Amino acid sequence: MSGTTEESTGEAISRPRKASWRYIGPGIVVAATGVGAGDLVATLVAGSKFGYTLLWAAVIGCLVKISLAEAAGRWHLATGRTLFDGWRSLGSWTTVYFVVYVVIWGFVYGAAAMSSSALPLDALFPGTMDLKWWAVLCGLAGLVFVWFNRYAVFEKVMTVLVGVMFVVTVYLAVRVTPNLGDAFAGLAPVLPDGSLIYTLGLIGGVGGTITLAAYGYWVNAKGWTDTGWMKVMRLDNRVAYITTGIFVVAMLFVGAELLHSSGIALAKGDKGLLDLSDVLADRYGTATAKLFLIGFFATSFTSLIGVWHGVSLMFADFVSNYRKRGEATTGAEVASGSREKSLPFRAYLLWLTFPPIALLFLDQPFGLVIVYGVIGAFFMPFLALTLFWLLNSSRTPAQWRNGILSNTMLVGAGLLFVVLCVQQVRDLPW
Repeated sequence: MSGTTEESTGEAISRPRKASWRYIGPGIVVAATGVGAGDLVATLVAGSKFGYTLLWAAVIGCLVKISLAEAAGRWHLATGRTLFDGWRSLGSWTTVYFVVYVVIWGFVYGAAAMSSSALPLDALFPGTMDLKWWAVLCGLAGLVFVWFNRYAVFEKVMTVLVGVMFVVTVYLAVRVTPNLGDAFAGLAPVLPDGSLIYTLGLIGGVGGTITLAAYGYWVNAKGWTDTGWMKVMRLDNRVAYITTGIFVVAMLFVGAELLHSSGIALAKGDKGLLDLSDVLADRYGTATAKLFLIGFFATSFTSLIGVWHGVSLMFADFVSNYRKRGEATTGAEVASGSREKSLPFRAYLLWLTFPPIALLFLDQPFGLVIVYGVIGAFFMPFLALTLFWLLNSSRTPAQWRNGILSNTMLVGAGLLFVVLCVQQVRDLPW
């Protein structure tokens, strides 16, 4: 079925598609990639410290991410150009930031993603091999999978893993028997003493990474390249962050009921989920603990392969844009699938895999941790600012520019992420 029709002038115009559940796909991918093990730990800690009180912050966080991802997808569909092409039109500073970001961020993130995926495997199969070798295996598995499969297969596998995440998190939320009265009370905006940073983290952290920017590329990879797909994209995006919201609320319930009432503290970082596994084993038995570890692996591995695919697509677009020197790069090029076979795509895949494997066997260099923390903290303000700029300018067709609601959400998101950015930089081990 063609997505366009033609008037007597011969000008192609988009034919709107009906927003149908059968089209859903990129939203599932961005939801799975954006929610990592660290996000679940942050949510559990918030629940363990403040019970249901910050539930409202998790809901607002989902609305913020819906607005950012919708803006990225709308740019791709309304202009036919990629997001990096839009960034380049704002000046060379965006290119410099992006290149430094993806090179250093990819190096450190690769090691973190492999380690996060390895932790539940090491707990499920104790004594089989060293944790570092589990991490290497996860990295190589991600490399091989993304290298030899196109978007269609990638999306199907991500959907299956999201199904596992969904079943496990909802099962745990039901198993701990949440107090629904307290949960509904948690929808009222309240800031208990000492909760500001946790509140900002819940609003801005869960599902808030470079994968929000990759959403437009996955929209194109799905074959959606013009405004005829706008309604479909918006439905898909809402599904993405409603799914994310369910993950967050479920883990907040677990933190509130299982940890808050017992005064149990979790270890920092991904290892906190192993602590939760031990608590679940004591309270509900080994089978529940193992089911949770399977969900933990699905959460971590979807983030790994999602970044391996999505950020590699963005890097390939950067290289293509650089080579064209002024000629626009289009969503149709991403939709053709040629980018997934290109040398830049595969080169960045290798960069995400092999240098980080070396980093697994070394202590992370102090200077690298500082630089990684600083440029990573600046990415979400950068994304909110540039989307606001692009979608209020003549670069976007008038019909698809921001309205009052979109501008309010993007400005709010930008201010929120600036505050989080300052806090993250202050918290670095200078």
